[in-house]
Amino acid sequence: MPKYQFLTDEWLEEAKKIREDLSADESGTPHKVKMNQIVTEVPFGDGTINAHMDTSSGEMDMDLGHLEDPELTVTLDYATAKAILVDGNPQAGMQAFMAGKIKVEGDMTKLMAMQQAPADPEAAANAEKIATAIKEITAD
Repeated sequence: MPKYQFLTDEWLEEAKKIREDLSADESGTPHKVKMNQIVTEVPFGDGTINAHMDTSSGEMDMDLGHLEDPELTVTLDYATAKAILVDGNPQAGMQAFMAGKIKVEGDMTKLMAMQQAPADPEAAANAEKIATAIKEITAD
């Protein structure tokens, strides 16, 4: 299986396919949020990536670009984003936040709710499958 550098166009395309394929039978996302993300210190391109995540429809929509009406905006560095999204390490996010490396503007309660595990065991198992598949496509 090919591996892609985190957040490259190829990685984003493959991650989107994984979410679509593995979420087909899912009843939707447990937390509703419209969030813009600014990832800094990116080792390619111009060094910054603007992205968004929107689960307000019940489905996960993650893509490049910003939403016009986000509930919150999170700014974090590339290494922290990779630790959270690929390595599944929420402690890295908490440590970075406490160290001032993550900036949150807007409704922080939405971000806090996302850190809670899904109550439904099937949803939790599905989330684990997606996380494992995304980790498998990501280069070190």
